[in-house]
Amino acid sequence: MRTFLLSFLGGLAALVVFFVLIPLVLIMSFLPSGGPPPVRNAVLELDLRHEQPDQPAADAISAAFSSTSFVEVLLRLNAAAEDPDVKGVFIRSAEMDLGSSRAEELRAAFLRIKAKGKFIIAHTQGFLASGPSAYRAISAADEIWMQPGTSFETPGIRFETMFLGGAMEKLKITPEIEQFYEFKNAADTYKREGYTEAHARAMTELATSVWTHSIADIAADRKLAPDATRALLEASPYQADQAMALKLVDKLGYPEEAARAAEDRAQGKLMNIADYAPHFGGGKAVIAIVGGEGDIVTGAGAPSSITSIGTPMFASDRVAADLLAIAEDKDINAVVFRVDSGGGSATASDQIWAAVKKVQASGKKVVVSMGSMAASGGYYVAASADSIVANRSTITGSIGVFGGKFAIADGLRNFGINPASVGVGGEFAGAYSTEKFTPVQREKLHASLQATYDRFTSLVAEGRKLPLQKVQEIARGRVWSGEDAQRLGLVNKTGDLITAIEEARTLAGFKPEDGINLRMNIHHTTPFEVITSMMTQANAGGSDVKALNTLANLVGKDRAAALAQQFQQLGQQPGAKAWLPPVIER
Repeated sequence: MRTFLLSFLGGLAALVVFFVLIPLVLIMSFLPSGGPPPVRNAVLELDLRHEQPDQPAADAISAAFSSTSFVEVLLRLNAAAEDPDVKGVFIRSAEMDLGSSRAEELRAAFLRIKAKGKFIIAHTQGFLASGPSAYRAISAADEIWMQPGTSFETPGIRFETMFLGGAMEKLKITPEIEQFYEFKNAADTYKREGYTEAHARAMTELATSVWTHSIADIAADRKLAPDATRALLEASPYQADQAMALKLVDKLGYPEEAARAAEDRAQGKLMNIADYAPHFGGGKAVIAIVGGEGDIVTGAGAPSSITSIGTPMFASDRVAADLLAIAEDKDINAVVFRVDSGGGSATASDQIWAAVKKVQASGKKVVVSMGSMAASGGYYVAASADSIVANRSTITGSIGVFGGKFAIADGLRNFGINPASVGVGGEFAGAYSTEKFTPVQREKLHASLQATYDRFTSLVAEGRKLPLQKVQEIARGRVWSGEDAQRLGLVNKTGDLITAIEEARTLAGFKPEDGINLRMNIHHTTPFEVITSMMTQANAGGSDVKALNTLANLVGKDRAAALAQQFQQLGQQPGAKAWLPPVIER
């Protein structure tokens, strides 16, 4: 009886917490707090140590709990450059990689602020076994502070790929995958234990490109010769006092000391960039910013479980609807389409591509701004744009497709499970069973993928105004840096989000003095939406969360995420995949 009463009271308490206290806290959090604090002699504070989504969350519950997106940060930094009440920026530097493309965009934003006579002070607690991105992001700062006793480790750049071929062999799972062509390495991650010659060559050249212009940027910012900068970085690690002696940093001190120095310089106070609310209107050129990040999937992209809450999804129905609404809006002059994706479903990519074409048919210009990655399906959706702007370090291209399945029947038989099936109809009816493909099924899959590849390359040729033969020569699934993609004609110019916005204004026929009125959909969540979404997810189990956390503890968070994404990718609905496997930058 006592046990029953304790269980009953525990369950009752849980219900009260979930249905009363949590909703009450959420409702209180949405009540107005008097508006943003006034901006006077402000120093914007930006913390780069925490993960940020590229774009604002698109669903209710993710929007309630997500941080300020990277796109919003870039827009606020750009506004701060013109704001007389903002005197400078104080940065808490990332200690590990934040991605070379993202570092490039941040650096461009900081240079714009400095060009207006404002200061940048950055503090780092060390760069730990990382590539150049964390340092490159802040190298333009007027002062770089480093905590005493920490380490400066920026010796080069590596791209790591998680290969699953050995695991498949042990589990007696056969990846039955066809790929177009030798550089389309998503299939290799399932079938092999390491790089093919083509895959290794493409990734090495990508790393070389990113490392070379990272060194050039750092050298320019630190007023060092590029060759000397390369030698210094490649000889690291250094202790903090050595890094200062080598002029890689300027001062030694703790975070609060650097923050106080920033406030003293401005004769003002720090303001978190999340609390800075500049006005983005007033100009004649009305430009909409729309886009997507993450895997490109069909549907609306709502979270399917607790583990997917906050995970960006490039959902074709949602993104296409946003684009079609812009096509109907007579007040909008041009569109900046932000793409941050390694691809996904070819069908979903084609739906979004068609929506871009309808925006253009309405008379509006479309400029693509490529984020960290716009490859495979991420390039597909961009192909028809009037102009494509990529960072030099953006990973793009990967024009190719693959498709197939995991044949798991033999693995199941090891556990005494014997898959068997009966059916009627053509031989392809059983193509996506647990068994290996028959010769006829493989032939039909190959033909279907060939048709998708032919359509992909023809759309690229049409959109980029390139001969089809040239596209087929430079495609074959190969990835390129944004810098190399421009040389090949796949990208119009290199630059950041602000460059893309300025390009859209120009293509729409406006002059710089006309100004810009930006429009971007930001999901303002209501308490009712959050509570409804939480109740929808309430019955989801926690076993998948525990499994992911256990894997992350073993191999690291980024590797665990890459493995989970790779396993999930082929488990989605059958069909052609225009997808680049996760690339871990070191």
